[in-house]
Amino acid sequence: MAKVTFGVIGAGGIARRKTIPGMLAAPNVHLEAVMDVAKIDEIAAEFGVGKAYTRVEDLVADPAIQAVYIASPANLHLAQIKACAAAGKHVLCEKPLTLTAAEAREAVAACRQHGVFLQEGYMMKFHGAHQAIQRLIAAGRLGKIVYIRAQLSCWYPPIPGAWRQDPAKGGGGSLIDMATHLYDLIDFFAGPVRRVVAFTGNLVQDYRSEDAATTLLELADGGHATVDTFFCVPDESSRTRLEIYGSRGSIFTEGTIGQSVGGQMEGIFGLGDTGYDASQNKDVARTFQPIPFDPINPYTAECAAFADCILKGEAPVINGADNAIRTIELTEKAYASARDGRVRTL
Repeated sequence: MAKVTFGVIGAGGIARRKTIPGMLAAPNVHLEAVMDVAKIDEIAAEFGVGKAYTRVEDLVADPAIQAVYIASPANLHLAQIKACAAAGKHVLCEKPLTLTAAEAREAVAACRQHGVFLQEGYMMKFHGAHQAIQRLIAAGRLGKIVYIRAQLSCWYPPIPGAWRQDPAKGGGGSLIDMATHLYDLIDFFAGPVRRVVAFTGNLVQDYRSEDAATTLLELADGGHATVDTFFCVPDESSRTRLEIYGSRGSIFTEGTIGQSVGGQMEGIFGLGDTGYDASQNKDVARTFQPIPFDPINPYTAECAAFADCILKGEAPVINGADNAIRTIELTEKAYASARDGRVRTL
């Protein structure tokens, strides 16, 4: 099988924990080189990679590399995307693509100018359960989508040097880091989003980035969605649920949102044809059925999908440039709403 040769900028953190192992499992990807400012020889040895760089410019200048995965702090993304594009390297960049929508448009323009593809790392779309949900919604099994609730929280106490806790480096906290994953997923299921209002704050953690964010979204067809994301909820106390309600049924998942492969999913369908039930008894057993889904590693799938686009010469459809701009525009409007309490329209 033909393979695309990758390099990685920012090989620690999420790249080391999740994306590089996922990348190595993709049949159409070859990992040629890794780059980081710390522990790079250790990382290269861990994954059996022959080239280890400590400077971005050295990795970008490597003629063997066709594509670059960027997982550095978000404030470095724009310059690194532009450097990769100028060198003719396709770019798979972690989210957020950039700190602002203006920067995102600049990054997209640079990639288009140099004829390289750009894909953003919102990998949750590739999870087997979420792929199945999208197909069920598209097939009309839920009827009109009325309401979606998506939840993602973790315990993220102060850590010296953690760039996500400094808005100058990460753009913000739980909203830009976690809520944007769920904005993107909701858009995938039933978007686009039409209006947004958000609340943010620091409830527990003592750092500059917000540790709490709750968002209300209105979808283009009138449906509603809420997103709750917190850096101050212990991991063990949150079930990380996704709830999707339609006029003919609903789907619930637990544990599918996040960085894993598994979780549980159940649904109920074929409703909405009866009259009003005046008894309104809610303490009755409902006939939800388990919904099977393929155990897809979302990191492997996103890397394989990007490599496939490069091999075919076709721009990414999932998580492509236009989606990246739309997501950061929504993010900016959510933060603006949190500052002044006003509803924002996209």
